[in-house]
Amino acid sequence: MRISKAAIFLGWFAAMLLLAGCAQSPHYLQVEPSVGENLSRVGNGQSVTLNVVDGRESDVLGTRSGAAMSTAVISVEAYDLMPKLQNQSEMALRQMGFNPTSEPATDRPSLTLTLTDLNYQKAEGKPLLDKAVLLARFQAEATNDRMTYTGTYTAKRQQDYALKPDREANTAMVNDLLSRALQRAFNDPQIGNLLAR
Repeated sequence: MRISKAAIFLGWFAAMLLLAGCAQSPHYLQVEPSVGENLSRVGNGQSVTLNVVDGRESDVLGTRSGAAMSTAVISVEAYDLMPKLQNQSEMALRQMGFNPTSEPATDRPSLTLTLTDLNYQKAEGKPLLDKAVLLARFQAEATNDRMTYTGTYTAKRQQDYALKPDREANTAMVNDLLSRALQRAFNDPQIGNLLAR
């Protein structure tokens, strides 16, 4: 059975359209950041009021194509991310010897952890390669006995690629980024020392 050139061309064209559609589809990432298990124990069971805040302007990190109006957006939804960050922050405080609570009290130490930035940008890469630049940033404010300490914790990653990363690869990169920034925040000795005063 002979297949005409037109049928072959139409099949090839349809396949290219399908691939293009897949390449431009949005990625909604479900990440699982981890604070790790090697935090120094400085507390002695003190209660600490913990607030974890989403300070980002948008759930959208950026686009895979780098174009502002692209449909290939990468998003991490606040309703999915923030409870996970809350859980990891509570685990971190427990490892450090504190008892986290959401109940505020004027005479209780407090820690507010704000996710201020989570970005994914396409940058100029090497010949035949593109580059993604990812950034995560937290701001922590610890308060105790009329004293306040504020720190900023950033994790950055640059990734070269020939083919655009798929959802799984993007999820892994954002997971790594959030985990490293979170670990830097809770490994800051100034936070633990102030909360333990």
